[in-house]
Amino acid sequence: MVRCPQCGGVLDLEEDEVEEGELLSCPECEVELEVISVSPVQVNALTDEDEESSDGDAEDEEKEKEEEEEEEDE
Repeated sequence: MVRCPQCGGVLDLEEDEVEEGELLSCPECEVELEVISVSPVQVNALTDEDEESSDGDAEDEEKEKEEEEEEEDE
C-alpha cells in the first residue's frame, strides 16, 4: 500500500502499473507526485521549488556550454 507523503491518502498503485520517474497526482490532495521506485512502489511529493530547480539546472548547463563554445572559438 502506497500513501501520499503530503496527506497520507492511500494511492492504489501496483509495480506493473507505474514507471520510475512517472508523474502522478494524489486524488485526495491533488499534490503532484513522482514515482521514485517501482519495487517497492514509492512516491515523492513535488513542490514548486523542485520543479523550478530542475528547470534552472538545465538552463545553467546550457549557458555554460555556450560560454565554453565561445571560448573555444576565440
